[in-house]
Amino acid sequence: MLPKLQTLIPVLSFVIVLGSCKGSADTKTETPVAGTPNLKTTVLVNNHEIIWGMDFLPNGDLLFTEKRGRIYRYTSTGITQELTGVPAGINTSGQGGLLDIKVHPSYASNGWIYISYAMNNAGGGSLLRLTRFKLNGNAITGAENIFTSTTANTWYGHYGSRIVFDNAGMLYLSIGEGGSTSYGGAGSSNQNAQNTKSDWGKVHRMTDAGAIPADNPILPGNTSATTIYSYGHRNPQGMIFDPLTNRIWENEHGPMGGDEINLVEKGKNYGWPLVCYGKNYDGVAVSASPTAPGITNPAKYWDPSIAPSGLALITSNNFKSWKGSLLTGSLKFSHVSRAVVEGDKIVSEEKILEGIGRVRNVKQGPDGNIYVAVEGPGRIIKVTAE
Repeated sequence: MLPKLQTLIPVLSFVIVLGSCKGSADTKTETPVAGTPNLKTTVLVNNHEIIWGMDFLPNGDLLFTEKRGRIYRYTSTGITQELTGVPAGINTSGQGGLLDIKVHPSYASNGWIYISYAMNNAGGGSLLRLTRFKLNGNAITGAENIFTSTTANTWYGHYGSRIVFDNAGMLYLSIGEGGSTSYGGAGSSNQNAQNTKSDWGKVHRMTDAGAIPADNPILPGNTSATTIYSYGHRNPQGMIFDPLTNRIWENEHGPMGGDEINLVEKGKNYGWPLVCYGKNYDGVAVSASPTAPGITNPAKYWDPSIAPSGLALITSNNFKSWKGSLLTGSLKFSHVSRAVVEGDKIVSEEKILEGIGRVRNVKQGPDGNIYVAVEGPGRIIKVTAE
């Protein structure tokens, strides 16, 4: 489980000057931009509940969700407006609630917006649902449910839940292992993440209408493709698509130690709950070895755990030599981790924006700046390079 929220004193605007970085993070073909950025932070949205998801409309307006079941629009004029018509039945128990939000990459032509959320289940527990809708002003219209988990999460934790699109317009949805417990090990009573017939503990790939792509993998134990793209995930609360390399990066919570960044690949098994670099909360190692045949190792793991949430990839030149870096929010230590990527490896890491608050999400905006959602109270902070 995540640590309890801490009450933080909001800071309206401040400047953080960082020391020298560890060199260029650019793994692409473009010429790296020299220099280390000096960061300026400005609070745009303040005094909200937990802000979970964020994304931008083509006109620059910022949509964001509150875990308690509300969606807002922050306009370019600095006004925050609440949307009406949010789906009923959202279950906010435990770690559930209204989670991610994603604007379709072809929004200008089709108008679709996607949300994921925990919803009440008539038989007990909660389901994970993906819904798409359109906007008429600030009213939600034409809602369509395109994915719902077939079994319930009975301990109301580890929903994961981030939404991304790739260059081909395919939609990816991360889901935590759900179930009845987060205890790891080969003998764990929750093997959802390894069960290729269970929706939980997976990264799903589907069309923008929720259909199964013909080129999805046929996983062990199945005779045909499903929406499952990769499995063995614990609680993936960060996911990003790299449009230049056509790759998906994901981060997820481990237990005590073993938080991970993974390069998500078709049909791969990422190990949970069979193997992990961490320990269960009773101090017992999840596995005798953190690796095993047939298991894809993480690109990076954290020990101690940082409680990662949100994941961004710097693709703009605004932040100079940081271009190509992965940014992960830390709920536990109230900072953002900047990971330097070389090919398919993460070669170094540094902490930035230390003390900013419990970071729930990190996004790069269409203006090339970074937007960080923090808790206690819920606020959105714009990060620019001076």
